[in-house]
Amino acid sequence: MTQYDLIVIGAGPGGVEAAALAARRGLKVALVEKDLAGGTCLNRGCVPTKCLCASAERLHEIRSAEDFGIVVGEVTAHYDKAHARAREIVDTLRGDLFSSLADVEQIQGEARLGEGNTVFAGGHFMKARRIIIATGSRPAPFPCEGGELAGNSDTFLASAILPGSAVIVGGGVIGLELASIMCEFGTEVTVLEFCREILPGFDSEIARRLNKALSRRGVKIITSAKATRLREASDGRLTLEYEGKKGPAILTAEKVYGAVGRRPVLPNGLAEAGVQLDSRGYIVVDSSFRTSAPGIYAIGDVNGTCMLAHAASAQARIVSGQTDCVGCVPSVVFTIPECASVGLTAESAEGLSAVKIPYGANSKAMAAGTADGFVKIVYNEQRQVVGCQILGAHAADLISEAAIIIDAGYTLDRLASFTVSAHPGLSELIQQAAASV
Repeated sequence: MTQYDLIVIGAGPGGVEAAALAARRGLKVALVEKDLAGGTCLNRGCVPTKCLCASAERLHEIRSAEDFGIVVGEVTAHYDKAHARAREIVDTLRGDLFSSLADVEQIQGEARLGEGNTVFAGGHFMKARRIIIATGSRPAPFPCEGGELAGNSDTFLASAILPGSAVIVGGGVIGLELASIMCEFGTEVTVLEFCREILPGFDSEIARRLNKALSRRGVKIITSAKATRLREASDGRLTLEYEGKKGPAILTAEKVYGAVGRRPVLPNGLAEAGVQLDSRGYIVVDSSFRTSAPGIYAIGDVNGTCMLAHAASAQARIVSGQTDCVGCVPSVVFTIPECASVGLTAESAEGLSAVKIPYGANSKAMAAGTADGFVKIVYNEQRQVVGCQILGAHAADLISEAAIIIDAGYTLDRLASFTVSAHPGLSELIQQAAASV
Protein backbone atom coordinates (compact mmCIF):
# COMPACT_ATOMS: atom_id res chain seq x y z
CA MET A 1 0.00 0.00 0.00
CA THR A 2 1.23 3.49 -0.92
CA GLN A 3 0.43 6.33 1.47
CA TYR A 4 -0.52 9.75 0.09
CA ASP A 5 -1.63 13.04 1.59
CA LEU A 6 -4.35 13.33 -1.03
CA ILE A 7 -5.93 11.06 -3.64
CA VAL A 8 -8.06 12.74 -6.31
CA ILE A 9 -10.37 10.56 -8.40
CA GLY A 10 -11.18 12.20 -11.73
CA ALA A 11 -8.98 14.50 -13.84
CA GLY A 12 -11.63 16.97 -14.96
CA PRO A 13 -11.51 20.72 -14.16
CA GLY A 14 -12.20 20.22 -10.46
CA GLY A 15 -9.89 17.25 -9.99
CA VAL A 16 -6.97 18.82 -11.83
CA GLU A 17 -7.34 22.07 -9.87
CA ALA A 18 -7.47 20.25 -6.54
CA ALA A 19 -4.46 18.04 -7.37
CA ALA A 20 -2.37 20.96 -8.64
CA LEU A 21 -3.15 23.15 -5.61
CA ALA A 22 -2.19 20.36 -3.19
CA ALA A 23 1.03 19.60 -5.04
CA ARG A 24 2.06 23.27 -4.92
CA ARG A 25 1.82 23.07 -1.14
CA GLY A 26 4.27 20.18 -1.15
CA LEU A 27 1.74 17.43 -0.49
CA LYS A 28 2.11 13.94 -1.92
CA VAL A 29 -0.75 13.64 -4.41
CA ALA A 30 -2.13 10.86 -6.63
CA LEU A 31 -4.56 11.70 -9.45
CA VAL A 32 -6.58 8.77 -10.80
CA GLU A 33 -8.27 8.94 -14.20
CA LYS A 34 -9.78 6.07 -16.19
CA ASP A 35 -10.15 8.05 -19.43
CA LEU A 36 -8.51 11.18 -20.84
CA ALA A 37 -7.17 13.99 -18.68
CA GLY A 38 -9.38 17.06 -18.84
CA GLY A 39 -12.64 15.24 -18.21
CA THR A 40 -15.91 15.83 -20.01
CA CYS A 41 -15.41 19.60 -20.29
CA LEU A 42 -12.20 19.41 -22.30
CA ASN A 43 -12.79 16.23 -24.27
CA ARG A 44 -16.55 15.91 -24.84
CA GLY A 45 -18.15 19.11 -23.63
CA CYS A 46 -17.32 22.76 -23.14
CA VAL A 47 -14.18 23.11 -25.24
CA PRO A 48 -14.98 21.18 -28.45
CA THR A 49 -18.51 22.60 -28.42
CA LYS A 50 -17.21 26.16 -28.13
CA CYS A 51 -14.75 25.55 -30.97
CA LEU A 52 -17.65 24.51 -33.18
CA CYS A 53 -19.76 27.43 -31.93
CA ALA A 54 -16.90 29.75 -32.96
CA SER A 55 -16.87 28.24 -36.47
CA ALA A 56 -20.65 28.67 -36.70
CA GLU A 57 -20.40 32.27 -35.55
CA ARG A 58 -17.68 32.99 -38.12
CA LEU A 59 -19.95 31.59 -40.82
CA HIS A 60 -22.79 33.78 -39.58
CA GLU A 61 -20.56 36.87 -39.73
CA ILE A 62 -19.34 36.12 -43.24
CA ARG A 63 -22.89 35.72 -44.48
CA SER A 64 -23.70 39.13 -43.00
CA ALA A 65 -20.67 40.83 -44.53
CA GLU A 66 -22.66 42.80 -47.10
CA ASP A 67 -24.11 44.88 -44.24
CA PHE A 68 -20.56 46.23 -43.80
CA GLY A 69 -20.01 46.97 -47.50
CA ILE A 70 -18.14 43.72 -48.13
CA VAL A 71 -19.26 41.57 -51.01
CA VAL A 72 -18.48 37.89 -50.45
CA GLY A 73 -18.77 35.24 -53.13
CA GLU A 74 -20.16 31.77 -52.60
CA VAL A 75 -19.44 30.52 -49.09
CA THR A 76 -18.68 26.82 -48.65
CA ALA A 77 -18.68 25.38 -45.14
CA HIS A 78 -16.60 22.26 -44.41
CA TYR A 79 -17.78 20.86 -41.11
CA ASP A 80 -15.13 18.15 -41.14
CA LYS A 81 -12.41 20.83 -41.10
CA ALA A 82 -14.14 22.69 -38.27
CA HIS A 83 -14.35 19.39 -36.39
CA ALA A 84 -10.64 18.67 -36.99
CA ARG A 85 -9.75 22.15 -35.71
CA ALA A 86 -11.73 21.48 -32.53
CA ARG A 87 -9.88 18.20 -31.94
CA GLU A 88 -6.50 19.89 -32.46
CA ILE A 89 -7.35 22.53 -29.88
CA VAL A 90 -8.54 19.89 -27.41
CA ASP A 91 -5.30 17.92 -27.86
CA THR A 92 -3.20 21.06 -27.35
CA LEU A 93 -5.03 22.02 -24.18
CA ARG A 94 -4.81 18.49 -22.82
CA GLY A 95 -1.05 18.61 -23.30
CA ASP A 96 -0.93 21.90 -21.40
CA LEU A 97 -2.59 20.23 -18.42
CA PHE A 98 0.44 18.12 -17.72
CA SER A 99 2.61 21.15 -16.93
CA SER A 100 0.35 21.95 -13.98
CA LEU A 101 0.52 18.31 -12.85
CA ALA A 102 4.29 17.86 -12.97
CA ASP A 103 4.48 17.11 -9.24
CA VAL A 104 1.39 14.89 -9.17
CA GLU A 105 1.55 11.12 -9.57
CA GLN A 106 -0.93 10.28 -12.32
CA ILE A 107 -2.50 6.83 -12.30
CA GLN A 108 -4.47 5.46 -15.25
CA GLY A 109 -7.29 3.19 -14.22
CA GLU A 110 -10.77 2.91 -12.76
CA ALA A 111 -10.85 3.68 -9.06
CA ARG A 112 -12.56 1.62 -6.40
CA LEU A 113 -13.01 3.00 -2.90
CA GLY A 114 -12.61 0.83 0.17
CA GLU A 115 -12.82 1.11 3.93
CA GLY A 116 -10.44 3.39 5.80
CA ASN A 117 -9.84 5.87 2.97
CA THR A 118 -8.30 3.32 0.67
CA VAL A 119 -8.41 3.32 -3.13
CA PHE A 120 -7.54 0.63 -5.65
CA ALA A 121 -6.84 1.71 -9.23
CA GLY A 122 -4.63 0.61 -12.11
CA GLY A 123 -2.92 -2.07 -10.04
CA HIS A 124 -2.13 0.41 -7.24
CA PHE A 125 -3.41 0.03 -3.69
CA MET A 126 -3.40 3.44 -1.99
CA LYS A 127 -4.41 5.20 1.17
CA ALA A 128 -4.70 8.90 2.01
CA ARG A 129 -5.75 11.22 4.79
CA ARG A 130 -8.08 12.91 2.32
CA ILE A 131 -9.81 11.74 -0.85
CA ILE A 132 -11.56 14.01 -3.36
CA ILE A 133 -14.12 12.45 -5.71
CA ALA A 134 -14.39 14.49 -8.91
CA THR A 135 -15.74 11.95 -11.38
CA GLY A 136 -18.15 14.25 -13.24
CA SER A 137 -21.25 13.26 -15.18
CA ARG A 138 -22.50 11.68 -18.41
CA PRO A 139 -25.48 12.40 -20.70
CA ALA A 140 -28.80 11.22 -19.27
CA PRO A 141 -30.55 8.35 -21.09
CA PHE A 142 -33.02 9.24 -23.81
CA PRO A 143 -36.42 9.41 -22.05
CA CYS A 144 -38.70 7.20 -24.14
CA GLU A 145 -39.16 3.84 -25.82
CA GLY A 146 -36.52 3.22 -28.49
CA GLY A 147 -34.11 5.60 -26.81
CA GLU A 148 -31.14 3.39 -27.73
CA LEU A 149 -31.50 4.66 -31.33
CA ALA A 150 -30.76 8.25 -30.28
CA GLY A 151 -27.41 9.95 -30.04
CA ASN A 152 -26.34 12.49 -27.43
CA SER A 153 -23.80 15.29 -27.06
CA ASP A 154 -20.94 12.75 -26.83
CA THR A 155 -21.84 11.02 -30.10
CA PHE A 156 -22.47 14.36 -31.80
CA LEU A 157 -19.02 15.70 -30.89
CA ALA A 158 -17.34 12.42 -31.87
CA SER A 159 -18.56 12.61 -35.48
CA ALA A 160 -17.04 14.77 -38.21
CA ILE A 161 -20.17 14.39 -40.34
CA LEU A 162 -23.38 16.34 -39.85
CA PRO A 163 -26.79 14.89 -40.77
CA GLY A 164 -29.01 16.63 -43.28
CA SER A 165 -31.78 16.79 -40.68
CA ALA A 166 -31.89 16.33 -36.92
CA VAL A 167 -34.24 16.47 -33.96
CA ILE A 168 -32.84 17.50 -30.59
CA VAL A 169 -34.90 16.49 -27.59
CA GLY A 170 -34.16 19.02 -24.87
CA GLY A 171 -34.12 22.80 -25.19
CA GLY A 172 -31.62 23.52 -22.45
CA VAL A 173 -28.07 24.81 -22.79
CA ILE A 174 -26.59 21.73 -24.49
CA GLY A 175 -29.47 21.19 -26.90
CA LEU A 176 -29.58 24.82 -28.03
CA GLU A 177 -25.82 25.03 -28.57
CA LEU A 178 -25.93 21.92 -30.76
CA ALA A 179 -28.91 23.37 -32.66
CA SER A 180 -27.10 26.68 -33.19
CA ILE A 181 -24.06 24.89 -34.61
CA MET A 182 -25.97 22.54 -36.89
CA CYS A 183 -28.32 25.11 -38.40
CA GLU A 184 -25.42 27.37 -39.43
CA PHE A 185 -23.77 24.43 -41.20
CA GLY A 186 -26.97 23.64 -43.11
CA THR A 187 -28.66 20.94 -41.06
CA GLU A 188 -32.44 21.17 -40.82
CA VAL A 189 -32.94 21.28 -37.04
CA THR A 190 -35.97 20.83 -34.80
CA VAL A 191 -35.77 21.26 -31.01
CA LEU A 192 -38.36 19.49 -28.85
CA GLU A 193 -38.71 20.89 -25.32
CA PHE A 194 -40.91 19.46 -22.55
CA CYS A 195 -41.36 22.78 -20.72
CA ARG A 196 -43.42 25.77 -21.85
CA GLU A 197 -40.29 27.61 -23.00
CA ILE A 198 -36.70 26.80 -23.87
CA LEU A 199 -33.90 27.39 -21.33
CA PRO A 200 -35.83 26.34 -18.21
CA GLY A 201 -34.45 28.19 -15.20
CA PHE A 202 -33.16 31.15 -17.21
CA ASP A 203 -34.78 34.59 -17.25
CA SER A 204 -38.05 34.17 -19.16
CA GLU A 205 -37.45 37.18 -21.42
CA ILE A 206 -34.03 35.82 -22.40
CA ALA A 207 -35.66 32.49 -23.28
CA ARG A 208 -38.37 34.11 -25.40
CA ARG A 209 -35.96 36.36 -27.27
CA LEU A 210 -33.53 33.52 -27.95
CA ASN A 211 -36.41 31.39 -29.20
CA LYS A 212 -37.25 34.08 -31.74
CA ALA A 213 -33.61 34.57 -32.74
CA LEU A 214 -33.04 30.85 -33.35
CA SER A 215 -36.34 30.59 -35.23
CA ARG A 216 -35.25 33.40 -37.56
CA ARG A 217 -32.10 31.40 -38.32
CA GLY A 218 -34.19 28.39 -39.30
CA VAL A 219 -34.35 26.32 -36.10
CA LYS A 220 -37.84 24.94 -35.54
CA ILE A 221 -38.69 24.94 -31.83
CA ILE A 222 -41.58 22.96 -30.37
CA THR A 223 -42.33 23.53 -26.67
CA SER A 224 -44.70 21.76 -24.24
CA ALA A 225 -43.89 18.49 -26.02
CA LYS A 226 -43.02 15.07 -24.59
CA ALA A 227 -41.18 12.42 -26.62
CA THR A 228 -43.00 9.09 -26.38
CA ARG A 229 -41.43 6.69 -28.90
CA LEU A 230 -38.44 6.55 -31.22
CA ARG A 231 -38.19 4.01 -34.02
CA GLU A 232 -36.32 3.42 -37.25
CA ALA A 233 -38.24 3.88 -40.51
CA SER A 234 -37.86 1.65 -43.56
CA ASP A 235 -35.64 4.23 -45.29
CA GLY A 236 -33.18 4.29 -42.38
CA ARG A 237 -34.41 7.61 -41.03
CA LEU A 238 -35.69 7.95 -37.48
CA THR A 239 -39.28 8.65 -36.54
CA LEU A 240 -39.96 10.36 -33.23
CA GLU A 241 -43.46 10.28 -31.82
CA TYR A 242 -44.36 12.93 -29.29
CA GLU A 243 -47.30 14.36 -27.39
CA GLY A 244 -47.68 18.06 -28.20
CA LYS A 245 -50.04 20.89 -27.41
CA LYS A 246 -52.50 19.66 -30.03
CA GLY A 247 -52.14 15.95 -29.30
CA PRO A 248 -49.94 13.18 -30.75
CA ALA A 249 -47.56 14.13 -33.59
CA ILE A 250 -44.55 12.73 -35.47
CA LEU A 251 -41.16 14.10 -36.54
CA THR A 252 -38.83 12.36 -38.99
CA ALA A 253 -35.10 13.06 -39.34
CA GLU A 254 -31.77 11.43 -40.16
CA LYS A 255 -30.59 11.76 -36.55
CA VAL A 256 -32.19 12.27 -33.15
CA TYR A 257 -30.11 13.54 -30.23
CA GLY A 258 -31.04 13.56 -26.57
CA ALA A 259 -30.06 16.61 -24.52
CA VAL A 260 -32.17 15.99 -21.44
CA GLY A 261 -29.63 16.62 -18.72
CA ARG A 262 -26.78 14.68 -17.18
CA ARG A 263 -26.31 11.98 -14.56
CA PRO A 264 -23.40 11.52 -12.11
CA VAL A 265 -20.54 9.15 -12.85
CA LEU A 266 -19.99 7.34 -9.56
CA PRO A 267 -16.83 5.45 -8.61
CA ASN A 268 -17.12 1.90 -7.36
CA GLY A 269 -17.08 1.17 -3.65
CA LEU A 270 -19.01 4.18 -2.35
CA ALA A 271 -21.08 2.03 0.02
CA GLU A 272 -17.98 0.30 1.42
CA ALA A 273 -16.39 3.70 2.00
CA GLY A 274 -19.52 5.02 3.73
CA VAL A 275 -20.40 7.65 1.11
CA GLN A 276 -24.13 8.35 0.89
CA LEU A 277 -26.18 9.29 -2.19
CA ASP A 278 -29.30 11.44 -2.38
CA SER A 279 -32.60 10.43 -3.98
CA ARG A 280 -31.37 11.60 -7.42
CA GLY A 281 -28.21 9.51 -7.26
CA TYR A 282 -25.74 12.33 -6.52
CA ILE A 283 -23.21 12.25 -3.68
CA VAL A 284 -24.49 14.07 -0.59
CA VAL A 285 -22.20 16.89 0.54
CA ASP A 286 -22.31 19.73 3.07
CA SER A 287 -21.41 23.38 2.39
CA SER A 288 -17.70 22.47 2.51
CA PHE A 289 -18.26 19.54 0.10
CA ARG A 290 -17.57 16.91 2.77
CA THR A 291 -19.36 13.62 2.19
CA SER A 292 -20.83 11.37 4.89
CA ALA A 293 -17.48 9.54 5.10
CA PRO A 294 -14.72 11.25 7.17
CA GLY A 295 -11.90 12.57 5.01
CA ILE A 296 -13.76 12.09 1.71
CA TYR A 297 -15.00 15.05 -0.35
CA ALA A 298 -16.97 15.31 -3.59
CA ILE A 299 -16.74 18.24 -6.01
CA GLY A 300 -18.15 19.09 -9.43
CA ASP A 301 -21.01 17.43 -11.29
CA VAL A 302 -20.92 14.32 -9.11
CA ASN A 303 -22.49 16.23 -6.18
CA GLY A 304 -25.18 17.87 -8.36
CA THR A 305 -25.01 21.29 -6.66
CA CYS A 306 -23.92 23.28 -9.74
CA MET A 307 -23.09 21.32 -12.88
CA LEU A 308 -20.65 23.71 -14.53
CA ALA A 309 -16.93 23.26 -15.13
CA HIS A 310 -16.00 26.57 -13.50
CA ALA A 311 -18.14 25.65 -10.48
CA ALA A 312 -16.11 22.44 -10.09
CA SER A 313 -12.88 24.47 -10.12
CA ALA A 314 -14.31 26.86 -7.54
CA GLN A 315 -15.32 23.95 -5.30
CA ALA A 316 -11.79 22.58 -5.61
CA ARG A 317 -10.43 25.84 -4.20
CA ILE A 318 -12.75 25.55 -1.21
CA VAL A 319 -11.83 21.92 -0.50
CA SER A 320 -8.13 22.78 -0.89
CA GLY A 321 -8.40 25.50 1.76
CA GLN A 322 -7.58 28.32 -0.63
CA THR A 323 -10.85 30.03 0.32
CA ASP A 324 -13.86 29.28 2.49
CA CYS A 325 -16.39 30.44 -0.12
CA VAL A 326 -16.68 31.61 -3.71
CA GLY A 327 -18.82 34.26 -5.32
CA CYS A 328 -21.85 33.91 -7.53
CA VAL A 329 -21.40 31.54 -10.46
CA PRO A 330 -22.37 32.74 -13.97
CA SER A 331 -24.05 30.53 -16.58
CA VAL A 332 -23.53 30.99 -20.32
CA VAL A 333 -25.20 29.66 -23.47
CA PHE A 334 -22.96 29.89 -26.56
CA THR A 335 -25.69 30.25 -29.14
CA ILE A 336 -26.00 33.03 -31.72
CA PRO A 337 -26.62 35.39 -29.98
CA GLU A 338 -24.99 34.40 -26.69
CA CYS A 339 -26.93 34.35 -23.42
CA ALA A 340 -25.54 34.75 -19.92
CA SER A 341 -26.92 34.99 -16.41
CA VAL A 342 -25.54 35.48 -12.91
CA GLY A 343 -27.20 35.95 -9.55
CA LEU A 344 -30.95 36.37 -9.19
CA THR A 345 -33.58 36.98 -11.85
CA ALA A 346 -36.37 39.49 -11.30
CA GLU A 347 -38.84 36.58 -11.08
CA SER A 348 -36.89 34.58 -8.49
CA ALA A 349 -37.89 36.49 -5.34
CA GLU A 350 -40.21 39.20 -4.05
CA GLY A 351 -39.00 42.77 -3.70
CA LEU A 352 -36.74 42.65 -6.75
CA SER A 353 -36.81 45.07 -9.66
CA ALA A 354 -35.03 45.12 -12.98
CA VAL A 355 -33.79 47.70 -15.44
CA LYS A 356 -33.06 46.84 -19.06
CA ILE A 357 -31.07 48.60 -21.73
CA PRO A 358 -30.90 47.47 -25.39
CA TYR A 359 -27.68 46.82 -27.24
CA GLY A 360 -28.97 49.35 -29.76
CA ALA A 361 -28.24 52.11 -27.22
CA ASN A 362 -24.53 51.28 -27.36
CA SER A 363 -22.24 52.76 -30.01
CA LYS A 364 -19.87 49.78 -30.09
CA ALA A 365 -22.77 47.37 -30.66
CA MET A 366 -24.11 49.56 -33.46
CA ALA A 367 -20.69 49.84 -35.10
CA ALA A 368 -20.12 46.08 -34.90
CA GLY A 369 -23.57 45.26 -36.26
CA THR A 370 -24.56 43.45 -33.05
CA ALA A 371 -27.38 45.71 -31.87
CA ASP A 372 -29.79 42.82 -31.28
CA GLY A 373 -29.82 42.13 -27.56
CA PHE A 374 -30.10 43.66 -24.11
CA VAL A 375 -28.57 43.86 -20.65
CA LYS A 376 -30.88 43.50 -17.65
CA ILE A 377 -29.74 44.39 -14.14
CA VAL A 378 -31.71 43.08 -11.15
CA TYR A 379 -31.64 45.02 -7.86
CA ASN A 380 -33.29 44.82 -4.45
CA GLU A 381 -35.16 47.39 -2.36
CA GLN A 382 -31.83 48.77 -1.09
CA ARG A 383 -30.84 49.33 -4.74
CA GLN A 384 -28.08 46.72 -4.43
CA VAL A 385 -27.27 44.81 -7.63
CA VAL A 386 -28.18 41.15 -7.09
CA GLY A 387 -28.42 39.75 -10.62
CA CYS A 388 -27.72 40.32 -14.29
CA GLN A 389 -28.97 38.71 -17.49
CA ILE A 390 -27.55 39.39 -20.95
CA LEU A 391 -28.64 38.45 -24.45
CA GLY A 392 -26.26 39.56 -27.19
CA ALA A 393 -22.74 39.57 -28.55
CA HIS A 394 -19.98 38.76 -26.03
CA ALA A 395 -22.48 38.07 -23.25
CA ALA A 396 -20.11 35.39 -21.95
CA ASP A 397 -17.42 38.03 -21.39
CA LEU A 398 -19.65 40.79 -20.03
CA ILE A 399 -21.24 38.55 -17.41
CA SER A 400 -17.95 38.23 -15.51
CA GLU A 401 -17.96 41.99 -14.93
CA ALA A 402 -21.50 41.70 -13.59
CA ALA A 403 -20.45 38.86 -11.27
CA ILE A 404 -17.70 41.03 -9.77
CA ILE A 405 -20.16 43.90 -9.28
CA ILE A 406 -22.59 41.60 -7.44
CA ASP A 407 -19.87 40.03 -5.27
CA ALA A 408 -18.54 43.51 -4.38
CA GLY A 409 -22.00 44.57 -3.19
CA TYR A 410 -22.35 47.51 -5.56
CA THR A 411 -25.52 49.58 -5.49
CA LEU A 412 -26.98 51.08 -8.64
CA ASP A 413 -25.80 54.51 -7.51
CA ARG A 414 -22.20 53.39 -7.02
CA LEU A 415 -22.22 51.55 -10.33
CA ALA A 416 -23.71 54.52 -12.18
CA SER A 417 -21.55 57.26 -10.67
CA PHE A 418 -18.27 55.59 -9.70
CA THR A 419 -17.65 53.06 -12.49
CA VAL A 420 -15.87 54.25 -15.64
CA SER A 421 -16.12 52.05 -18.73
CA ALA A 422 -13.99 52.38 -21.85
CA HIS A 423 -15.75 54.12 -24.73
CA PRO A 424 -16.85 52.81 -27.10
CA GLY A 425 -17.27 49.39 -25.50
CA LEU A 426 -19.99 46.90 -24.71
CA SER A 427 -19.15 47.12 -21.00
CA GLU A 428 -20.75 50.57 -21.04
CA LEU A 429 -24.11 48.81 -21.27
CA ILE A 430 -23.91 47.72 -17.62
CA GLN A 431 -23.08 51.22 -16.38
CA GLN A 432 -25.68 52.73 -18.72
CA ALA A 433 -28.37 50.44 -17.34
CA ALA A 434 -27.60 51.50 -13.77
CA ALA A 435 -27.52 55.17 -14.74
CA SER A 436 -30.94 54.91 -16.37
CA VAL A 437 -32.72 54.10 -13.09
